[in-house]
Amino acid sequence: MYGKDAAFISAGGYHHHIGLNTWESKGGSPPAPGTTGLYHTAILYPTKADLANAFKRVLGAGLELDGAADHGVSVALYLRDPDQNGVELYWDKDKADWPHGPDGKLAMVNARVDLKELLNQTTI
Repeated sequence: MYGKDAAFISAGGYHHHIGLNTWESKGGSPPAPGTTGLYHTAILYPTKADLANAFKRVLGAGLELDGAADHGVSVALYLRDPDQNGVELYWDKDKADWPHGPDGKLAMVNARVDLKELLNQTTI
């Protein structure tokens, strides 16, 4: 974090792969529904523990989730950036564990996530 106006996201010790800031947009309005604009950004975490660590940092920063879902193929957490754009933090489950219907087709779901259990996966 860079105060309350910017955040830098990185992996592997690099300074930042993504930089987010409100330097030009603070106080501006998000695009109205149905108009051009960013719907959401999705950030994939390599492990469930990594997602849990991100969730712990989100809570520690005082941010609130818009929602959370177990889609059968992934676990996703949804929140808003400072400009009110949607942000999805997610982890893909092993493909061997993905749900399939009787016809063999992928059968995604929208189930509840046990957030306490997810926090139990943290390594930080």
